[in-house]
Amino acid sequence: MMSGNLARVSNGAALPLKKVPKLSPGAFRDCVIASVASGSRLVALCADEKLQLFAIMADDEAGILGMARTALSKPAYPALTPECPAAQLFEREMAEQQGLLPEGHPWFKPVRGHLPGRPGPDPFGRKPAEVLAGLIPFYRVEGTSIHEVGVGPVHAGVIEPGHFRFQCLGEEVFHLEIALGYQHRGIERALLGGPHAATLKMMESAAGDTTIGHTWAYCQNIEALSGIAPGPRASLIRAIALELERLANHTGDLGALAGDVGFLPTSSFCGRIRGDWLNLSALLCGSRLGRDLVRPGGVGFDLDGDRCLELRTRMEKAWAETQAAVNLLWQAPTVMQRFERVGLLTGEQAQEIGAVGPAARASGLRLDVRLQHPLSGSSQSLIPHGWDDPAGSGGDVFARAWVRWREMHHSIDFLSKAVSALGALGEGKKAERRDRPALGANQVCLSLVEGWRGEIAHLAVTDAGGAFSLYKVIDPSFHNWSGLALAMRGGQISDFPLCNKSFNLSYCGVDL
Repeated sequence: MMSGNLARVSNGAALPLKKVPKLSPGAFRDCVIASVASGSRLVALCADEKLQLFAIMADDEAGILGMARTALSKPAYPALTPECPAAQLFEREMAEQQGLLPEGHPWFKPVRGHLPGRPGPDPFGRKPAEVLAGLIPFYRVEGTSIHEVGVGPVHAGVIEPGHFRFQCLGEEVFHLEIALGYQHRGIERALLGGPHAATLKMMESAAGDTTIGHTWAYCQNIEALSGIAPGPRASLIRAIALELERLANHTGDLGALAGDVGFLPTSSFCGRIRGDWLNLSALLCGSRLGRDLVRPGGVGFDLDGDRCLELRTRMEKAWAETQAAVNLLWQAPTVMQRFERVGLLTGEQAQEIGAVGPAARASGLRLDVRLQHPLSGSSQSLIPHGWDDPAGSGGDVFARAWVRWREMHHSIDFLSKAVSALGALGEGKKAERRDRPALGANQVCLSLVEGWRGEIAHLAVTDAGGAFSLYKVIDPSFHNWSGLALAMRGGQISDFPLCNKSFNLSYCGVDL
């Protein structure tokens, strides 16, 4: 249940800003904490340039969202984190970006190693030279036999930069800290005053392997704020693209997990088959990553009968090959020995940090946007779910791999139904391009999409002129990086590559 001080709203529905309760800072804090204590979870906590805080809560059982806000007269407020651990990263980020001081925060340190985009003293107490150097004060475990291992930010391979700092006793990891921000792009700040000509491209590249998920969340905000809506055919094409994105990435992840334990058959096969799934996205719109497909009001490309038939034929072939490759993984006792009881994230830990997606479901949490906050017209509610599979709730590497595998089965079931339904709808014209429709003034909208990594949340607030006064993008990685750190505690440092891949989180999805 949620506090009575929250404005109720459904996923992707616009609400006049005046209907969002404006509470005192103390009442705002009490409202969030009371909602969490009664079983709701914190989806978003952020601030605009005028020091106005917004909190978004989710009652997943009831399928509703709640909003509240408060205006700060000074850049300080009582921290929510002591009673609501899921707020810890949001509060540190607001300190970094807006200079807001969460008084009493128990883990108060920078999120990212980059220059702040605001004037004034550093809220973390760093000296100007330390700020200029992007210094992050890492916590240390003291002791004569303790040693420290630093990994990154430059890694072996073509991947983005991120730094991992381990405190170890021999092979055992006592503590892991993760530092991001080495390529922080300032996307959220650039969105203010928009939508701009480049806004759609920014959404498509918020996390490049999640183009469909992020662009759909953005377009749903635009559609709600402008009063336009995609037709059933466009919604179905979007849903097909979203599941193809899920299949491509889950295939790649299972192959990469196999590679991390030296099981080359599945690793090699999945590396190639992932390309087949990506090529099916290219069949939809000419881009393997789904660029230019999802557009406000609909889609940029339609699927005619011949391409529907080709999609089905190639999809069935790719799925048959995927099953043959991945089943080798489950049949290898040596692989199972490396997957099981490694990188444990308990259900209690996952809930406290606000984990989402396959990582949360693998720890036993009943959490899935497609089930609890389905997108209107997307037919996503037809997809059965794997979070209630007892074989995938152990919270270890195996559980995170198994949940992906179960989700792939569900995606294929959905795609078979969706392609047939698309043919029954008859051919239609592609959506008229309305990339920058006029938005309603003084409104707020939150859109949730279950991307392949988990819940994607986009919060949009407009000003009196209908421009963005606040746009907050929350990639599932924002929640789940803390899960990786917890999963490594008490484990072996040699297990880090395997644990890291079992989460497979985005650097750029956090460096916004």
